[in-house]
Amino acid sequence: MFDNVQPVTISQKAAAEIKKIMETKNIPKDYGLRVGVKGGGCGVSLIIGFDKRKASDMAYEISDIPVYIDKKHTMYLIGKEVDFHDGEDARGFLFTNPEDGKVSG
Repeated sequence: MFDNVQPVTISQKAAAEIKKIMETKNIPKDYGLRVGVKGGGCGVSLIIGFDKRKASDMAYEISDIPVYIDKKHTMYLIGKEVDFHDGEDARGFLFTNPEDGKVSG
């Protein structure tokens, strides 16, 4: 059911927040975390949300979370990590590149 090599990772902080959301916001049991891109032309934005698996998806399980990525989006996501920031200035999910420490998307 799941593919082997994962293009993205999820930090422990983000995994805990995702699981909390899935439990408290009545996300259906057959849904997983959708990681992808939107946009085009001048650039793309990285996105996350909750969705059912589609035929064009690659599926992974990361920290007991089903993760779905459209095959066409994989090249934009390789090496990215989903992280969660909870500070006084802002709160939310963000994408980082653990290799160089940069934030993207």
